[in-house]
Amino acid sequence: MQYIYIILQVAILVAAAAIFSGLNISLMSLSVDDLKRKAKLGNTKAKRVLPIRKNAHLSLAAILFANVAVVSMSSLLLEHYFNGWIAGIATTLLMVVFGEVLPQAIFVKRALDFSAFFAPLIQFVSIITYPVSKPLASLLDKILGPEGRHLHTRAELGMLISEHKIGDESELDEDEVEIIQSALQLSEKTIKDIMQPIKDVYWLRQDAILDAKTVDAIKSHGYSRIPVFDRSLSQCFGVILMKDMVDVDFDENPIPVMNFRLHKTRAIGSRTALDTMFHKLSVVRSHLVPVEQNDKIIGIVTVEDLIEAIIGHEIEDETDRALHR
Repeated sequence: MQYIYIILQVAILVAAAAIFSGLNISLMSLSVDDLKRKAKLGNTKAKRVLPIRKNAHLSLAAILFANVAVVSMSSLLLEHYFNGWIAGIATTLLMVVFGEVLPQAIFVKRALDFSAFFAPLIQFVSIITYPVSKPLASLLDKILGPEGRHLHTRAELGMLISEHKIGDESELDEDEVEIIQSALQLSEKTIKDIMQPIKDVYWLRQDAILDAKTVDAIKSHGYSRIPVFDRSLSQCFGVILMKDMVDVDFDENPIPVMNFRLHKTRAIGSRTALDTMFHKLSVVRSHLVPVEQNDKIIGIVTVEDLIEAIIGHEIEDETDRALHR
C-alpha cells in the first residue's frame, strides 16, 4: 500500500512537471503578433492566451519556478524512501522522459490549444510565485527590453503563400495563391516589364484623317482605344475611343484626328513600379497610358496589362480569339 501511495505521489509530481515544461515551450513558441491577428478575427483561444503571452517574462518566470519546485519535491520524495543514487537516477529518468521530452514534443504541436486550456493555471502560478517571479521579470524587461515585431519580407511572404498549394487543408485555392504571389511582386516590376513596345502599338499621327479606310484598319486590329502621337513620338495628344465612332459616317464625312474627340491621358516613366502605377491610374483617369523614356514614347500600358500582371496570365477577349484563328 505504501508503494502505491509513493507511486501515486510521484505520478502527480511528474504530471505537474510535464504540464509546466510543456507550457514553457508552447507559450513561448506563440507569436504575439500572430495572437493579436487571431484575436481580432474572433479566436477565443487567442484572446485567452494573448494577455499571458504579452507579459512573457512574468509568465516564463512563474512557470519555471513552479517546474523547478515540482522537480525538487519529486527528488526529495524519492530520496526519503530510497537510496540517494537511486532517487537521483529515478528522478532524472522520470523528469527527462516524462517531464520534459514527451510533454514538450506533444505541447508544441498544439501550442495554442494547450496554452489556452491551461491559461488559468498559468495565471494562478503567476499569483502564487509573484514575490519572486515579478522581480525577475522586471529585471528581464529592463535588460532585454520588449519583444520586437517580426515582419516577414516579401520573399518570405511569397514562400508562406506558396505553402498553401500543398495539401488540402488550405482555404486558398491555386488561383488565389497565384494572384497573391503576383501581387506581392508588383513593387519589384516596372511598367517597362509589362508594356507593349511602340513597334507593336497601333497609333495615329496628329495629322491623320479619320476616313472609312482608317476606321476599317482600326477595326481590323480590334482595339477599343487608339493613341494619337506626333511624328517624333515625343508627345501624346490623347486617345480615341472606338465607341465615339459608332454614329459617325466617315464615308461621307472624313474628320481630321485633331478635330475628333480626344480623351486626355498622361505619359508615365518606364521605371515606374506597378504598385505605384495603380495609384497614378486613378489620377490620370485613362485606361491607356503612354510610356516614356528619355522624353520619348517607347510603348503603352493598359489596365488590362496591369490585371494580367496580377493574375499571372494573359486575358483573351473575343477580339483576341478572332485574331488568333
